[in-house]
Amino acid sequence: MRDPDAPEEGEVSGVLVGGDAYGGVRLSPKRPARGTPSAEGARTGRDFQRRLRGARSRRRRLFLAGAMSGVVMAGSCAAWALPNYAAGKIGTVDAGVSGSEATGALNILVVGVDKRDNLSRRQQNLLKLGREVGQRTDTMMLIHLSEDHRRITVVSLPRDTWLTIPGKGAHKINSAYQFGGAKLAVKTVQNATGLKINHYVEVNVLGFIDVVDALGGVSVCTPVPINDPKTALNLRPGTYKLDGIKALAYARTRATARSDLDRIDRQQQVISALLNQALSRGTLTDPMKLAQLVGSTLNTLTVDDALAEDLLGLATQLKDVSTDDVTFAKVPIADPDFKTPTLESAVLWDKQGARELFRRIGADEQLTKPSPKPSATPSVKATPSADVLTVPPGRIAIKVLNGTGVTGRGATVRNDLLDAGFQVPGDASNADRADFEQTVIRYGPGREDSARTVAAALKGAELRQVDDLGPRIEVVVGRKYPGAKKVTVRETPQQQSTTGPTSESTTGPTATPTAKTATQNICRK
Repeated sequence: MRDPDAPEEGEVSGVLVGGDAYGGVRLSPKRPARGTPSAEGARTGRDFQRRLRGARSRRRRLFLAGAMSGVVMAGSCAAWALPNYAAGKIGTVDAGVSGSEATGALNILVVGVDKRDNLSRRQQNLLKLGREVGQRTDTMMLIHLSEDHRRITVVSLPRDTWLTIPGKGAHKINSAYQFGGAKLAVKTVQNATGLKINHYVEVNVLGFIDVVDALGGVSVCTPVPINDPKTALNLRPGTYKLDGIKALAYARTRATARSDLDRIDRQQQVISALLNQALSRGTLTDPMKLAQLVGSTLNTLTVDDALAEDLLGLATQLKDVSTDDVTFAKVPIADPDFKTPTLESAVLWDKQGARELFRRIGADEQLTKPSPKPSATPSVKATPSADVLTVPPGRIAIKVLNGTGVTGRGATVRNDLLDAGFQVPGDASNADRADFEQTVIRYGPGREDSARTVAAALKGAELRQVDDLGPRIEVVVGRKYPGAKKVTVRETPQQQSTTGPTSESTTGPTATPTAKTATQNICRK
């Protein structure tokens, strides 16, 4: 006797899992038994709906599981393949470096090479580089990784530094590469600094452009106007988002008062912004993003043989570094406008100051004061004393907010502050309220000294510490705006070594190393 609940011939009942290698799911309704009352039929319909919903849920789970597995496999494959891919694509050179162990402090010489021979005519015209042949180092930086690889120190070496190049006599430091390539550049820097160079990295101009564009551009801020016909760069004071070509022009121009020394400030600002961009987007921790960045720059890099084998491994070790852990330093200068025997304009280091700087780097010392740790106790709002001024206006960046509701008032105050010597990157914007009666100077923790200078320029303004403001200083314009006056501050060498998030405005000798973190270098809107 036939089971009334059994499916008829050719009919499939319930849920069938299988059918292919990926566990495909097929559904077919189950017919009610003959002669079953209508109530039983309704219950069978409800059972069928429940089975249908359950099957759909299982299909979704199977799909999600498959998708997640694919992502994990792709990430794993990228993490495995990238080092091999990089080692095969990256250029290598015998730079005469000592190499390194897996752990321990490292010194890396990074040079930006102004090589134009391999550029097309269109690229030369687009980049405003001219058609000179040959190779020269446009930028030289010494990068020190601390022993635990948790801190990075970057020292910019002015390209016009006048020193002795081994076997060639006295020349500018950027001639070393032209005379003897990577080996002579490394040897020259080792002799000048007294530090052993472990690795060598060379980047050409196209590589810089590719990095900027791969990270989506870079934000920079200039406190002074820049008009450089050679690079077609024309910027008013303010904040700008630049693509790779414009960022290259910004980093290369010397069309400001301090020439190469100003250019170092801009280059350090650009690198800080790129680092912040990479960290904020998780580029160093995401295999896919890292693959995209690496793929766009490999053919523009040349490194020593040992580093080529583990360049990505080194990058992975630095994935937890923040912009607070990266310090930029400058070599103390004795004469920024030294006249050479050939009547060239060059830069002379302050020998004693430079010796102390590189001694501290070699000893793995931190050049900047560590950021204060958050306190478990409630912070006390401090009102700085206006008796002593220690930070000059030219080292202070201010954001202006219009709190009056009167159109144009913020722009007026911004111009007043610029005339008083402060840096005011970016246009003024509106405050969150338009009923401020008093003008308020808001500052973050650790910016008391700078706030005192602003208060001296804005007599009668209220000082207010805001714990979550970070390193920024803001002026909220109220109806009782006192006007801005110029103030004069004399810095001590100790104050010069712990600068805020602005560039130096002095043109004379600097006998003390100056240093600041990448966080302080980043433009604040």
